[in-house]
Amino acid sequence: MRIPVVIPYKPINPKTRLSCILTENERESFAYAMLRDVVDAVKSAGCSPLILATAPVTLDDVPVQILEEGLNETINKFCEGNEEPMAIVMADLALADRSSILSLLTSGGDLAIAPGRGGGTNGIYVRSATLFQAQYYGMSYEKHVRYGTDTGLMVKIIDSFRLYCDIDEQDDLIEIFIHNNGYSRDWLIRQGFEIAMKKSRIGVKRPDCESDL
Repeated sequence: MRIPVVIPYKPINPKTRLSCILTENERESFAYAMLRDVVDAVKSAGCSPLILATAPVTLDDVPVQILEEGLNETINKFCEGNEEPMAIVMADLALADRSSILSLLTSGGDLAIAPGRGGGTNGIYVRSATLFQAQYYGMSYEKHVRYGTDTGLMVKIIDSFRLYCDIDEQDDLIEIFIHNNGYSRDWLIRQGFEIAMKKSRIGVKRPDCESDL
């Protein structure tokens, strides 16, 4: 059986921290490009993606469910009475690939958690969905780890740069140029972004912007 991987996705006005360099329409287009990369990574790992969206969206034959409640409430309803394995992966993990998704799925634990920057949770795998209660928002990584240990689950922490690096701010874009060869990188290139060489580090620049990013 293919493991279902839930991908929460916000198609309308996403990635507001990129507003300094992208218009709202551009942010929506860029978020969709990242979603396509995540879906491809999930499929390449032999899993079945399910997009959990806040508004209607279409991506090939991938099933979509519209969020009618909060993210935690919706995921917890998926888990009720479901003894099959499942995973949750964020839609802005543009660097995710087959091996990083598989590292989440094959840890050997009851609950595998891939932390994100700032205390978030970028990836979850649970051996039996009924064992899991979503604790997203705030310091969700700490809350998920505590939940797992308090309920007696074998918790595994996944140390993966590709799952750790979510794309939220302008300084993150260089990671796409370095580590991504998919839709997200192509999108940035089509919008005129390019690598900017600096004395101490590299970033990206856009010709119609005054400063490098």
